[in-house]
Amino acid sequence: MKYEADKNRYDGRMNYNRCGRSGLKLPEISLGFWHNFGDVDDLDISRAIMHRAFDAGITHFDFANNYGPPPGTAETNAGEILKQDFSQHRDELIISSKAGYHMWDGPYGEWGSRKYMLASLDQSLARLQMDYVDIFYHHRPDPDTPLEESMGALATAVNQGKALYAGISNYPAELANEAINLLREMGTPCLIHQARYSLLDRWIENGLTDVLTDEGIGCIAFSPLAQGMLTDRYLNGIPAESRAGKESGFLQKKQVEEQIKKVQQLNEVAKQRGESLAAMALAWTLTHPAVTSTLIGASSVAQLEKNLDALNSPEFSDGELIEIDSILKG
Repeated sequence: MKYEADKNRYDGRMNYNRCGRSGLKLPEISLGFWHNFGDVDDLDISRAIMHRAFDAGITHFDFANNYGPPPGTAETNAGEILKQDFSQHRDELIISSKAGYHMWDGPYGEWGSRKYMLASLDQSLARLQMDYVDIFYHHRPDPDTPLEESMGALATAVNQGKALYAGISNYPAELANEAINLLREMGTPCLIHQARYSLLDRWIENGLTDVLTDEGIGCIAFSPLAQGMLTDRYLNGIPAESRAGKESGFLQKKQVEEQIKKVQQLNEVAKQRGESLAAMALAWTLTHPAVTSTLIGASSVAQLEKNLDALNSPEFSDGELIEIDSILKG
């Protein structure tokens, strides 16, 4: 059956925030494709997630060259779905991709050289079956490549019309400031910084958000649920089938054990607010004035719906924010 987008998708439930001082707005909640859209996943479920996300007002789909697994397959699979089901909605969508992590063998398959970044973008566009992406990011700083070269590659991508905006990700404050100034000098201002940010990981507050605010750059938070720690998954132990239970490279049992008391206390605050811990954690990231949008992942429509509950989250009182800070400092 042909997909027909919900006619009420812009009915006001989703807010759209201006990205820094640019003219671009992003939805409060964006959909990330890091997991759940690769060849190991059920593409019917992936398709249903994308449909429901767009129907809920999520207009931003975030990729990287190496998303899958296997690497690249998230773009390939989503690209086919986008072509089949969303071609008439391309101008309603913000599609982003990144280059920086390992993608292919040899000396040109990762980091930040001009050779790697522009080749990676061409590959991403082929997989996505698109002429351009809206945002192209350098995914991480490269200690061995001059910053001018990496930023120059972003500028070239924009000047060639293969990307509309340039972005950076995982850059510390001082280096981000340098990158922002270089891009401005090149005539392709930095639009946005994608950074890890959650209740349990607030590193961006130590200088980076000041830089972004001063320079008028947007910020989109990834891992706002701290790899699942800020959900009800680990409140009563570590399930064997969970990410921590499998001792994945992304979340270890020790990390959960070190944070579980704080997580349980945060869950009590969420209960008092009448919402889930996940909804509260997502909503909390958006209380920071520098944060434009927060990125979620979803392995099912049901999980997506739970994350969308953050849109109904009540405003935080000063007392609640103080209590949350006290828990996190404890």
